[in-house]
Amino acid sequence: MTKAKILVVDDEEGIRDSLRMILEYEGYEVLLADEGRKGLTLTQLHNPDLMLLDIKMPGMDGLEVLKELKEKLVAPPIVVVISGHGTISTAVEATKLGAFNFIEKPLERDRLLLVIKNALEQRRLQEENLALKSRFEQRYEMVGESPVIKEIWGTIRKVAPTNATVLITGESGTGKELIARATHRNSEQSKASFIQVNCAAIPDELIESELFGHEKGSFTGATEKKIGKFEQADGGTIFLDEVADMSLKTQSKVLRVLQEGEVERIGSTKTIKVNVRVLAATNQNLEERIQKRLFRQDLYFRLNVIPIYVPPLRERKEDIPLLVKYFTKTYCRSNNFKEKKFTNELMAHFIKYNWPGNVRELQNTVERLIIMSPGELIGMDELPENILQGTELSPRSFGGYNTLKEFKGASEREFLLAKLRENNWNILQTARAIGTPRSNLYKKMKRYGLLSPQDKTRPDPEGRAQRGG
Repeated sequence: MTKAKILVVDDEEGIRDSLRMILEYEGYEVLLADEGRKGLTLTQLHNPDLMLLDIKMPGMDGLEVLKELKEKLVAPPIVVVISGHGTISTAVEATKLGAFNFIEKPLERDRLLLVIKNALEQRRLQEENLALKSRFEQRYEMVGESPVIKEIWGTIRKVAPTNATVLITGESGTGKELIARATHRNSEQSKASFIQVNCAAIPDELIESELFGHEKGSFTGATEKKIGKFEQADGGTIFLDEVADMSLKTQSKVLRVLQEGEVERIGSTKTIKVNVRVLAATNQNLEERIQKRLFRQDLYFRLNVIPIYVPPLRERKEDIPLLVKYFTKTYCRSNNFKEKKFTNELMAHFIKYNWPGNVRELQNTVERLIIMSPGELIGMDELPENILQGTELSPRSFGGYNTLKEFKGASEREFLLAKLRENNWNILQTARAIGTPRSNLYKKMKRYGLLSPQDKTRPDPEGRAQRGG
């Protein structure tokens, strides 16, 4: 195990020598500096884990050293201040400048070693937190260099420092959550909470309680007081994913939060002030839902202050190689594999394929191939059948159709296949999404041979077993 490195900065030679002997006996690596400026130089050269810093020194004193450490170093050592002229005001000022602790001279060996042990443990925890934060942020990193991704980043940089609400739209799997997290990460609320709510995943009867909280006994099953998501996000950001799925009643309460900055728990008449940045996302057309009276127009205007549209992956195919490389590196590292590669033929197919599930589908495909492929070079023979058979409709492929009817049929099949995949082959959900009766969707699926394995034995609306190809 690497020994911790401790820098002693003190103008008294006797104290430096005494501390060196104590610390080396305990197994620490020790550096010595007789004045503040030299201490800063040694810090930059050797990056010590901890600094024992005297306050009263000729030239640059300890408080000035603390100021420079705070201003000029991204990751300064943890500092324990030592002084023979300690006062409460000096200790307070040193703490404000980032000192971990303050010890008065003459130094007691046992107390000194205990403070050092606690300080180094604090540094270890800080480094662990930074590493976890780095891995977490990598998980939500936006990858891509296409013009549209660069444009989105430009919008994020402009919008993030403000308090403006943002409405992120685009198909499922395009990365709307990543944009919301990037906006929060680059905002003034970045150190505060980021609370995510999937509005589609919460039943209508529970979503108000989830968002606004409830008092004990306010309804059957409310055995304890619950703090809602808006209160949890106070001072930070709330991300309302799939916002189109909220009921009209819940929409009116969300509108009140946006207009008044107030929430009211279910079963309470008391209003609670909250300061929350609201980001929202949907894969549905809100303007169409407004026309159908399923979404409030006034809420739409409140949310749509800054609109960000995320295009599907098929419209930014130049990002596919970068995404494949990123996901490959991520999953090889997380599974302790040697880095695997894809053949040129397979990469060309990735670029040609339409990716109806967008980046999420690409990510899942790469992960599956990395885990299931035995060799370090992955080729076409290991590609899942649905992606292997998938084709992209483009002007280059029009020559394959002899009649308009053939082309319409192929186009309709591709559209239905994309929507079924987008909705995880949920027939009812897909039928609603494309605005057709479920029985009609079943018939078209049967006509085009689009039955999933689970559906091949499922009864159709007329009670017959499905036997599509």
